[in-house]
Amino acid sequence: MSEDGARSTRTRPTGRSEQAVFVYEPAFEDFRGAVRARARRTGAGRAETALVPLVTTGVMVGFALFRGFLPGLVAVCAVLGLGAGAFGVSRGRRGMARRLHGVMAAYGQCRTVVDERGTATTGRTMSYTGDWTLFTHWAETPELFVLLGGPRASCLAVLPKRGAEEPADVDRLRGILDRNLRRL
Repeated sequence: MSEDGARSTRTRPTGRSEQAVFVYEPAFEDFRGAVRARARRTGAGRAETALVPLVTTGVMVGFALFRGFLPGLVAVCAVLGLGAGAFGVSRGRRGMARRLHGVMAAYGQCRTVVDERGTATTGRTMSYTGDWTLFTHWAETPELFVLLGGPRASCLAVLPKRGAEEPADVDRLRGILDRNLRRL
């Protein structure tokens, strides 16, 4: 706390470099939203969304044709294969979100500082930093900023907007991300 009682962690432009601070408790829904954004906005996410149901459908139809099923049963197998594939994609995304949340939940309340050098997150039990070479793209949802990295978006970081210390941090973060990463 400063002499005037204001928080000393407020974000301010620091010389040439500004920073945005987010303080939040990691929530499962944040990671679920991030995994959903990854699936919608990256090539890898769109491929897994389409390929798993198509492969499952192809296997089911191939099996039905190999066994000499009647055309009506082949159609039923196609619908069942498509449904099973879509269900598998949905369960896989939920499991990914659960695993990501499990890792971050151990941090407890997180404080993430984002500036021109990258991100630095500190929690109760752990901390990590990442420079901008770790990430390649970013996406925004109504509730989150999602940082994605790698050619297959294998690296994922989540910043919930609810954690912004002040409303200007959301706009400040957009500016920092636009200067350092490509928006999806």
